[in-house]
Amino acid sequence: MKKVFGFIAATLLLAAPVMGAEVTATAPAYNCDFAPSCEVAPGVYGKMASPVTSKFNLSIGGFVKLDYAYNSVNLGQSGSLAPGTGQVPKTSSALAQREQSIFTARQSRFWLKVGGPTFFGAKTNALIEADFYGDPSLAAESPQLRMRQAWGSIDWANTSFLFGQAYDTFGPMVASTVDFRSGASFGTPNNPRVPQIRLTQKVNLNPDNALKLVLGVQDPNQNSNNNTGAYSTSFGAAVNVAAQAMWVSKALGVAPGYWGLPMNSLTAGFFGLYGSQKVADNSNRSVDSWGYGFYTFLPLLKSGDGKNRAMTLSFEGQGYLAANMAFNSATATTFTGSTGALAPAKGYGLGGQFIFYPTQDLGVAAGYLRRAALNYGRYDNSTYATANNYQKYNQNIFVNVNYDLNAAVRVAVEYENLYTQYGKVTDVAGGPLAGLSATGTANIARLALYYFF
Repeated sequence: MKKVFGFIAATLLLAAPVMGAEVTATAPAYNCDFAPSCEVAPGVYGKMASPVTSKFNLSIGGFVKLDYAYNSVNLGQSGSLAPGTGQVPKTSSALAQREQSIFTARQSRFWLKVGGPTFFGAKTNALIEADFYGDPSLAAESPQLRMRQAWGSIDWANTSFLFGQAYDTFGPMVASTVDFRSGASFGTPNNPRVPQIRLTQKVNLNPDNALKLVLGVQDPNQNSNNNTGAYSTSFGAAVNVAAQAMWVSKALGVAPGYWGLPMNSLTAGFFGLYGSQKVADNSNRSVDSWGYGFYTFLPLLKSGDGKNRAMTLSFEGQGYLAANMAFNSATATTFTGSTGALAPAKGYGLGGQFIFYPTQDLGVAAGYLRRAALNYGRYDNSTYATANNYQKYNQNIFVNVNYDLNAAVRVAVEYENLYTQYGKVTDVAGGPLAGLSATGTANIARLALYYFF
């Protein structure tokens, strides 16, 4: 028996160098240790995904994110984020007199990416992504898993067909905030993620310029009427149709986009959405949803080699008009007018941000975002329930700094100023205060630690 054990031990010792050589030969060379960011971006958002095998090739990734937020007012159970409604507590309210200090790791995220078999010359892919922000009312040790994205795609060189749950086609700009809200309720309505079918077509004009055309049909989740079935007529809501038409050019090189992760080219173009629904409170008459806008991304200081972020600067901007689009935060509410004679609530949004990387690993972002009602008089004269305390406008001013300690670990700090101007203000008892308005202001300091994997 001793001879057997001795033989096994000797075999393992002899095999160890060979095994080590094999691992060294095949291991990815992306652990940059102290000279971080050998890739453009940390974590799996660089070229760091290592396929494993399931039925098809499978990549696993995501990030751990710990947030600390100090708020000058109490923003409630989801206080680590800017309010999803855009409403900052009125200065006269009890919530405005209370500060808030909150930690959370719920924004941590993981995903599975699949590379499947080909189909008539196309690649097939799929993604499932989740975080832990399903119900912020639960205790910190028992958050709910939440599906963020779940889609499959068939991708040719210039044509892509996607089906499943993915980001809303309306509003391409995502504010580069550490705040996970990403400005969605303050003029950059990049959410929600909705079930959809989407076709993307690239039209090459010449080697440096192309058109990117996107057309999709999406879940028409305008309001609760879509789910209650409270209709006397034959249908409730038609699907939303959304589209983009963008010019993409290599003329100015590339510069960092959201969180400094992608390197984007000059892009400019238009986007829009249209839908219609029967509404129970409107005697089952239809109320339209629509929106259209302009988007641009400008590499002001381009990357020297298309990968390195040192001394790069970008500007991203967007503006839009919208009606009855509270479902994706493009407008603050749905309808104005009186029951039985409702009209879509109209508004506009705009945003602009700069992203600057003085070095490969140090990034700074600053921006201004604004969402506003269009035609205050329509809201002031409305008798519909949502008209009281309507948001005349709200705004978000932010600046943040992030530093990549190595290829996985990032530290970021942020300051945000949130402001809401209210109209048709009611008192505590609900009575109107004619001609008066109210405001709410929040000053937020945020610290975040990330581990990308």
